Amino acid sequence: MQQRKLYPIGIQTFSEIRRKNYLYIDKTEYVYRMTHSDSKYLFLSRPRCFGKSLLTSTLHSYFEGCKELFEGLAISRLETDWVRYPVFHFDMSLAKHVDVERLEQMLNVQLFRYEEIYGHEEEEVTLNDRLAGLLQRAFKQTGRQVVVLIDEYDAPLLDVVHEDKNLPVLRNVMRNFYSPLKACDPYLRYVFLTGITTFSQLSIFSELNNIKNVSMDGLYAAVCGISEEEMLTQMGPDLDMLAARMGLPLEEVLVELKNNYDGYHFTWPSPDIYNPFSLLNAFADARMDSYWFGSGTPTYLIEMLNKYHVLPQQIGERKALAESFNAPTESMTNIIPLLYQSGYVTIKNYVPLTRLYMLDIPNNEVRMGLMKSLLSGYLHRQSVEGLTTVALLFEAISENRMDDGLRLLQTFLATVPQCANTDYEGHYQSLLYTIFSLLGMYVDVEVHTPRGRVDMVMRTQHVLYVIELKLNKSADAAMRQIDLKNYSERFALCGLPVVKVGINFDSDRRTLGDWKIEEYQTK
Repeated sequence: MQQRKLYPIGIQTFSEIRRKNYLYIDKTEYVYRMTHSDSKYLFLSRPRCFGKSLLTSTLHSYFEGCKELFEGLAISRLETDWVRYPVFHFDMSLAKHVDVERLEQMLNVQLFRYEEIYGHEEEEVTLNDRLAGLLQRAFKQTGRQVVVLIDEYDAPLLDVVHEDKNLPVLRNVMRNFYSPLKACDPYLRYVFLTGITTFSQLSIFSELNNIKNVSMDGLYAAVCGISEEEMLTQMGPDLDMLAARMGLPLEEVLVELKNNYDGYHFTWPSPDIYNPFSLLNAFADARMDSYWFGSGTPTYLIEMLNKYHVLPQQIGERKALAESFNAPTESMTNIIPLLYQSGYVTIKNYVPLTRLYMLDIPNNEVRMGLMKSLLSGYLHRQSVEGLTTVALLFEAISENRMDDGLRLLQTFLATVPQCANTDYEGHYQSLLYTIFSLLGMYVDVEVHTPRGRVDMVMRTQHVLYVIELKLNKSADAAMRQIDLKNYSERFALCGLPVVKVGINFDSDRRTLGDWKIEEYQTK
């Protein structure tokens, strides 16, 4: 078998990737476009592990004039000058989970590194004075304007984004640090910032009001991530080797890759974008797994979902204006901006007439990861047992043994400790939605029919289930409502057998009380 290429798993340094035998998806045409645009101040927002740091490192090598690293790439046909500029590269990811003192110390260390090269004046005491002095001296000493690259500018703020006390304090430190960028404009050749969230220019960048946000610019739709075209053209041999290693037809592998890792769009229209971290890991391991969600626990996201009282079934399928889901983080009135900017929902469609975007969960990997994280809120410390139950439930429902599956669920839920807010039907609807979503099947709630809304619809490969829930009543009452409202008729033409399921929850026992299962017979 042909020896496969090395995949740069976790490697974000452009020079290392190019000097060693690593696969590099050529993004250098974007680099040239970015550095020869109308604005020299650019900001790009993308989710974590999406290639922002590698892009920043590529810009670093480009501005240092490392022509040899770009041989054979698109930019080698476009650039002729290859001028070397002084580059200040600040990596704010070093300041995650920090307080004010540690944040200031991290910034102090990064400034000191450049002061060893360009010197330091005694009267420069504050962080912003030191940065301003460095920019001026670098310009005078080299005779060239300075390039400033700030990667993950919002990293110190993400863990406190849900806090009213610590967020303003850390934000002020960052604002003071960035403040010289406006006054030092004559000394600057280019300023590029990356981040996940979008804090307003007023709150972070003070008077620096000329930053161009290219996050939703169609010219840069595929600047990060791996487009479907890039995968098919630049990873063609890798796809063949992946299919061989997995023992599957190439067409089946492409479908699985698309279902699990594709689906991102950061503007509309947009090429299909795959999550690069997950895609490369899948190629390296020759299996489909939950790589992106498993690479970091989104604590801040779970905190914000709780803060805004967002139920699991409310995360996807939202319509919003661009200014609603791309709003500055500190002025959010709902969870949509953070869900979008963090990559948990993405653009799926756009209607020019209403200027409304359709937002939804990108793919199976994100949906599964979200639901696993949210499940712990219902199961407390029994998440491991819960996931085992979900696996057994999946087996039962896949084999059309819904009765066995519900009996399994009944036994498990009875062992879960008492939790708050379990005395209303919506709690159990959210719980079932989360569990059924983990089965990897289509699930929807409050589905409209001509005569009302059915609580839940779940579709497997072989059956469509119409599910009605009751609390402290009876399964017979749930089934009567399905029949009275004739919910099943709404789905009679779906091409699958329709099965009615009436479930009654017992709040005293905190689990399923009884249930009825009947196949719908068309008239």
